[in-house]
Amino acid sequence: MDSTLACLAAWMPRQRWYAAKGRPPSLRLVAWWDPPRATADGDATDELQAPRVRTFLVADEGSLPPVLYQIPVVSRATATVDASAAHIIGSPEPGTTFIDGPFDPAYSDALLALVTDGGEGQGPHSVATGHPTHSLPVAGTRTAAVLTGEQSNTSLIYRADDGSMPIICKVFRQLHPGLNPDIELQTALADAGSPHVPRAIGSVEGTWPDLATAQGTVSGSLAFAQEFLPGVEDAWRVALSAAAQGEDFRGPARALGAATADVHVSLAQLFPTRVTRAEDRASTAATWRRRLAIAIAEVPAIADRREAIEAVYDRAVDVAWPPLQRIHGDYHLGQVLQVPDRGWVLLDFEGEPLRPMAERLSVDLPLRDVAGMLRSFDYVAGSIRLDHPDRSAEAVRDWALAARRSFIEGYSSASGAELDVESALLAALELDKAVYEAIYESRNRPTWVSIPLRAISRLVEKPAAVS
Repeated sequence: MDSTLACLAAWMPRQRWYAAKGRPPSLRLVAWWDPPRATADGDATDELQAPRVRTFLVADEGSLPPVLYQIPVVSRATATVDASAAHIIGSPEPGTTFIDGPFDPAYSDALLALVTDGGEGQGPHSVATGHPTHSLPVAGTRTAAVLTGEQSNTSLIYRADDGSMPIICKVFRQLHPGLNPDIELQTALADAGSPHVPRAIGSVEGTWPDLATAQGTVSGSLAFAQEFLPGVEDAWRVALSAAAQGEDFRGPARALGAATADVHVSLAQLFPTRVTRAEDRASTAATWRRRLAIAIAEVPAIADRREAIEAVYDRAVDVAWPPLQRIHGDYHLGQVLQVPDRGWVLLDFEGEPLRPMAERLSVDLPLRDVAGMLRSFDYVAGSIRLDHPDRSAEAVRDWALAARRSFIEGYSSASGAELDVESALLAALELDKAVYEAIYESRNRPTWVSIPLRAISRLVEKPAAVS
């Protein structure tokens, strides 16, 4: 097993989903499981040559707290593997080659069967159980391809040769105890008949040893499959194209606001809500101030605005706060699809991947999602100004202002929320998001830091929901 861990440790830092960039992993094998064995005819030689599918759960103990990763692997005889093929993990022992599971049909077929047919995969200290949600009547076969561009998970798109509904299955790379909100919220919304989420197909739940206590086991989500909507664009690309061409986006933005409100109303009906308490206000305000302190240390340009920013936060604490409920948690234009004859469809209810699962499962302010979308419209305008400096800054600003106002109008109309009354809280949430963005951009895209800095200046000068 030491050779397996060494092989994985050499490969993991090159993967986009590996969280601790810049250092090698310090791995410990926590558990592993094999999918249910399919009944097949064949002799002993065929059995020895057949690929082995195994999913390793390994903890990177170089992080505090340790991060648990799910690593599906297909082990094949080296003689049968093209040495130039992509997604080879390595050779833990002579004659055997590891392949990253999602890129090998042996794993993708086993995963699809577990999600759609159910069953149990088993191994030492671990069980993986498939939970089908909807049957998939299909006479032919499904071919899998890995979706490119993801960072924290790996998704496989399954297309059927008979033309029936394609599905997408997300494999969670970082594991946490508890039901992933992406599964919980989307499945509940789909079962309730919401047109604003894809249909849920099934999921895989796992159990593994508890890393926190070193005693007993915990359960958590391993994978989630849902309807795949091909040939559509996300709202970021739709809005960016409209802004670049100067097209009126007020209608689509208003419809997006209404769709967002419909989802919030449904979530409030499907899951418990509660009134906001004094400790909720204090905790939220403390989070705002901690983030501001970090931002000032890393982005000195914010320092001159400190008192004005804190004044916005103080005003927000003094106004009435709406009840807390389940929300999307990481809402922006890239999380929404424009689907013909269906309208806006929301995706990825997983919440911010870097937040602890307990926080992502907690109730929160629905206005946090609204603030996230307002920031996203602002980013469209900022992107246009960076990429097309010859464009009129006033025209781009007016486009974003009109989109923001229309989104708020659509949200208010569908939810019944009077956002004028709550504008102080919404402004504080948007301001906190802009402060976070300033930290992120300074670390990752310094040329983009002007976008959140402009927003900070605007929000402290005239803190209103749609200014």
